Amino acid sequence: MLDPRLLRSFVAIADTGSFTQAAERLNMTQSTISQQLARLEEAVGRGLIDRVARPVRATASGERLLGYARRILTLQQEAETMLGDSAGTASIRIGVPDDIVTGNMAQVFAGFTRQHREIRLDIVAGLSRELTRRYRAGEFDVVIVKEPSASSDHRASYPEAMAWFESIDAPETWPEPLPLVTFPPGGLYRDAMFERIERERHRWYIALSSSNLYNVIVAVEAGLGLSLLPVGTTPGRRVRPYAPFGMEPAMVVSIYSWEKGGLIAELVAAMSAVLAQRYSIPGQS
Repeated sequence: MLDPRLLRSFVAIADTGSFTQAAERLNMTQSTISQQLARLEEAVGRGLIDRVARPVRATASGERLLGYARRILTLQQEAETMLGDSAGTASIRIGVPDDIVTGNMAQVFAGFTRQHREIRLDIVAGLSRELTRRYRAGEFDVVIVKEPSASSDHRASYPEAMAWFESIDAPETWPEPLPLVTFPPGGLYRDAMFERIERERHRWYIALSSSNLYNVIVAVEAGLGLSLLPVGTTPGRRVRPYAPFGMEPAMVVSIYSWEKGGLIAELVAAMSAVLAQRYSIPGQS
């Protein structure tokens, strides 16, 4: 291993062409610089500086080593800088449903990391039931999920109106079996859809299944079938309520966190404010 301190002295001598100037640059005595060069030459088994030349200059072996020495010192400096910067050294793991990652929520995340450079947010989007399972298993520090009702340990909870929708270009009457646009198995809305349609004694089939809410809405707009959707996701979309089924019992959007204080509490409060604004609730439940 080549000692970076010895390499630094060697590079300074080669750059300045003088033992005296190299010593001044590194705030050392000339004798210390000379000793360090001698130790490096002993380690590599070759002379590295032509001491007879004026100004002194690297030997052929020294020229070959010089490029490597500069690279080693640069990498060392980069490593020291990286280790001295606390940015991203602590993580907060967050799970959220796809449609919750709105522009406002993304701004909360970005603003939080700008304010707290030591924090890295690891954000995962997915289906609520899977997010809940992973949170309970300790894989997330904070999670937002949609569920029939909130558990007692929730930090905040907001009602989300649900209704059946079809394309604005849909026929007046859908022939049976009814085509459904839904989420994959395990999706919360999917189970609610099946319960309702079985209760109404309709025949049905899955026209499209997607884990992404945007894809589901686009498929309904195109007329591929019916779907149960959060009312708040439909304004501006080419869909209309499906009158025969209409509204369903509201879901709730709940936020959970293991910690009640510190930076996580600050982040949860900011996330809750976005949810409160989205669901037009002035306070928390």
